[in-house]
Amino acid sequence: MKTFKEIVAEASKTIKEVMPWDVEERQQQNSELMIVDIREECEFSRFHIKGSMLVPRGILESACEAEYEDAIPALVDGRDEEIVIICRSGLRSVLATQMLQIMGFKNICSMKTGLRGWNDYELPLYDLEQTLLDPDDVEEMLKQGFCSAFMHPDRRTIIA
Repeated sequence: MKTFKEIVAEASKTIKEVMPWDVEERQQQNSELMIVDIREECEFSRFHIKGSMLVPRGILESACEAEYEDAIPALVDGRDEEIVIICRSGLRSVLATQMLQIMGFKNICSMKTGLRGWNDYELPLYDLEQTLLDPDDVEEMLKQGFCSAFMHPDRRTIIA
């Protein structure tokens, strides 16, 4: 049996990882850079990188195949495009990046440290109304963890 961290550690040896400042630089150099946020919708709605595409981890693989109702044309046709996969901490994105590599994506990487690291470097994050968020406010949201309303009752926290 392997733990989640062990599985991620093994997968990280097979993929490319980049730091948040590298992603910001790539955004400036490549206006076509596809940033795929694989968090859940409730996470994305709280804060995200401007211009990133929400594709929750649960539908990622089917979103990349034309035959499925979840298909996203940019991903279906994007196996040669430059893509950065992101999540909250950079763990889920490692596994997602590995899977997409297996599916034939060639120019793909995972953002190490995830949106936690992005926020630590005070890179811009936005809400659904595209309002720039204060990094301290995002830090508070991160401390609250995953969207508590959707978690098992024993794990819920009250969000003030």
